[in-house]
Amino acid sequence: MTKPLRVAILDLYEGRPNEGMRCIQQILHEYSTANGLPVESRTFDIRIQEEFPDFSHDIYLSTGGPGSPLDSEGLSWDNKYMDWLHGLVKHNIVSNEPDKKYVLFICHSFQLACRFFKTGKVTRRRSTAFGIFPMHMKAEGKKEAVFRGLKDPFYAVDSRDYQVIEEDRSDMKRKGASILAIEKERPHVPLQRAIMAIRFNDYMLGTQFHPEADPLGMSMYLQREDKKKTVIEGYGEEKWKRMIQHLNDPDKIRNTYSRVIPNFLNTARGRS
Repeated sequence: MTKPLRVAILDLYEGRPNEGMRCIQQILHEYSTANGLPVESRTFDIRIQEEFPDFSHDIYLSTGGPGSPLDSEGLSWDNKYMDWLHGLVKHNIVSNEPDKKYVLFICHSFQLACRFFKTGKVTRRRSTAFGIFPMHMKAEGKKEAVFRGLKDPFYAVDSRDYQVIEEDRSDMKRKGASILAIEKERPHVPLQRAIMAIRFNDYMLGTQFHPEADPLGMSMYLQREDKKKTVIEGYGEEKWKRMIQHLNDPDKIRNTYSRVIPNFLNTARGRS
C-alpha cells in the first residue's frame, strides 16, 4: 500500500471568509488524483486556537491572512509561530535527508518568514496592492524547480497592504537564501520593487503572491461589488476588465495555479 503524503496546513486567516483554504484543499485533491497518491491533510488554526503541527508531517503549507505582520510581533500566537519555525529549522539541521521537512509560506506567512529569517524589510505599502499582476523572475527564479513551466514574467494574484523590500544580497547569500521573483518595474514611481518570492533554504520557500488562487474563485471575488469598487477606484474600470480577461487566459493565473504548489509537492517528494 502506498504511503500517504501527510500535509499540515497552517491556517492564518483568523476565522475570516477566504478562498485560500478552499483552493489549497482543491489543489491537494487534484494532486492526489493525478498522481494516484493518497494525501492526508490536517488544518491547524494558528491565530485563534493557537494550534501548531508537530514535525511528523511531510509538508507544511502556511497560508495568507489578514492584518499586519508587524503589529502581531509579541502576541502569543506570533511568538508560538516563531518558536515552531525555529524548531522546524533545527529539526532539518539535525535530521537525515528522508526526514527533512518542506515548508511553503504564502503572503502573510511569507512576511512572517522574512521577519524570522531577516531577509529584507517588512513595511506597509502606500496603497493596497490587489489584482492579477506580472511576477518577474530573477536569475535564481529561472532555475527554481518550483517555478518550472512558468514564463517570465508569469501572472499571479497579489493582495496585500504590506511588502518586503531592501534586501541585503550579501547577507542573503551568506544565509543560503535567494530572491526568486520581484514585482513589476514602474519607472514613473520612485520606489524600490517589492520581493515576490524567496527561497530561504533548501527546504523552505515563500511567495508574496497567491499561487493557490484559481480562476473560478478569483472571478467570483473580483465581481463582488466591494472588490470591484476597490479595483475601479484604485486602478480604473479598464484594469478591472483586463483582470477578468486574465482569468480566462490559460497562460495567466490558471498556469500559476497548476504549477507552483504541485511543483513544490513534487520537490518535497524528491520528484523534481
